[in-house]
Amino acid sequence: MTISVFRTADSWWAAAPTGAARIDTSAQTTAELLTDRSAIEAAAHSSDTVDITRLDLRSPVTTPCRVVAQMTNFASHVRDAGMDPKTVPLTFFRKSSASISGPFAPVRKPSHVKLLDYEVEIGLVIGRDIEVGTTISADNVSDYVAGLVVTNDVSARDIQLPQTQFYEAKSYPTFTPVGPALVLIDAREFARFGELRLRLSVNGEERQNALVAGDMLYRPLEALQSLCRFQDLAAGDLILTGTPVGTALSAPPKPIEIIGSLLPPAMKWKAFFKRQATNPKYLQDGDVIEASVRTDDGAIDLGTQRTTVTYS
Repeated sequence: MTISVFRTADSWWAAAPTGAARIDTSAQTTAELLTDRSAIEAAAHSSDTVDITRLDLRSPVTTPCRVVAQMTNFASHVRDAGMDPKTVPLTFFRKSSASISGPFAPVRKPSHVKLLDYEVEIGLVIGRDIEVGTTISADNVSDYVAGLVVTNDVSARDIQLPQTQFYEAKSYPTFTPVGPALVLIDAREFARFGELRLRLSVNGEERQNALVAGDMLYRPLEALQSLCRFQDLAAGDLILTGTPVGTALSAPPKPIEIIGSLLPPAMKWKAFFKRQATNPKYLQDGDVIEASVRTDDGAIDLGTQRTTVTYS
């Protein structure tokens, strides 16, 4: 059975039958907490609980840590971007861990950003150090993934696209809401990864709704096998696994794309952003984003984060 772990400013908590129980641990970081499994399990069976809705929850992934994200990893999103899923390789980009924020904290748009977008994603939380050259197989991949979290890969599209500048466009403070729960899973539960459904709504309007199965191109095993060829990972690091169709950004109709390709770059981007400025799906001041990940039967439930967009 999964165990849901939560974090407040000064404590760690575990979901128990009657509420949330404080974990008796001195751990300050996610990595340290993951070594104290007996304390986590004791709290999960405790009757000394509080109402979880009364807790001021922070991200269950502490910083600093590595944040690595998979690019265009859902077939539906790839097609929406005007590409063929069969031709898309397994690729990554990095985000600053300073972008991590809590599951109910505001998402703050910098004043110079014009096109703010959302991407609900499943986050993998690494459970033990992985050195370059580590052999990861279907038999042991769950040994390296401690748990799963809901994440939102908030993106400044007007920074990302003309400069192909992913790092800046996705690394502003509050651009990676994480949580509410770090859901610890075992091998049997990890085998149900394909049954997870990602959902995101803005002001109650559903924008994204997709199952991993049949849509995610590269699963966690393939991602970790690729990463450990060149990248050390450590306990507590966060891997974002991509988003399905439904983001504000979408490929233009084919005729417009053809015409745009004939224009000089400066004119092309000017025309593109003029069209995008009329797209009502980009996040506005005061918009409320709700993002969740769970199996349809509720057996694995990462919870729902609720964040409000604020313009600076």
